[in-house]
Amino acid sequence: MLPWVRLGAAKTDDGTELRLMQRGSEFSIMIGTNTLMNSRLSGSEEALATLACSALEGRPQVKMLIGGLGMGFTLRAALKALDDSARVTVAELVPAVVEWAHGPMAEVFAGCLEDPRVTVRVEDVAVVIRAAANSWDAILLDVDNGPEAMAQQGNDALYFTAGLDVWSSLPDPAFTRRLKKVGFTVTEVPTRAGKKRGARHMIWVATK
Repeated sequence: MLPWVRLGAAKTDDGTELRLMQRGSEFSIMIGTNTLMNSRLSGSEEALATLACSALEGRPQVKMLIGGLGMGFTLRAALKALDDSARVTVAELVPAVVEWAHGPMAEVFAGCLEDPRVTVRVEDVAVVIRAAANSWDAILLDVDNGPEAMAQQGNDALYFTAGLDVWSSLPDPAFTRRLKKVGFTVTEVPTRAGKKRGARHMIWVATK
C-alpha cells in the first residue's frame, strides 16, 4: 500500500493543526490522528447540498451560503442542482484550505471555484451571517465540530435565516430542540459518509 505523504499544514485560530495528506489519488485533511475529511467519502456532504436545493426548487435567484469549503463536495453538489441565476458564497476560515483547493487538490475541485456563480470569502461563517443574516435563502453549515458551537448565544444570527442545513458527525437532540424553539420546522436526516456505506452522519434540514 502506498504511504501517506504530507503536502501541507496550517493552524486554525485556536492553534489546532490541520494537515493535508495524499496517498496516490486520495487526499485527506487530518487533525492529529483523526481524519476530518477524505476525498473518497463525499456522501453526507453531497446530501447536505441536495436536501437544501430540493427545498429551494423553483425559487429564482437563490442566494446560498456554505460554511466550510472542505474538499468542495457540498459546493459542487449545490452548483449541479442550482440554476444559472443562483449565487453561492463559501465562507472558509482557514486560508490554507483555499490555497490547497487551487493547488494540490485542484483536480478534486474540478473547476468549481471558477464557476461565475461562486464567491469564496476567507472569513468565519458566523461573521458573514451576522453581517447579513436576512440575505440568504439557505445556509449550509458543513463544519468539523458539529452544532455545539452554533448553539452559543453569540451565534443567534444563524436562526434568522429562512433555511438552515447543518452537518454533524453525530446526532444532537439539544440542537434539534433549539431549532424548534426558534420557529424552525426540523427534519433529521441520517446519511452515510460514503455512497452506500461508511459512518453515519446527521443532517438537520430546518425551514421557516
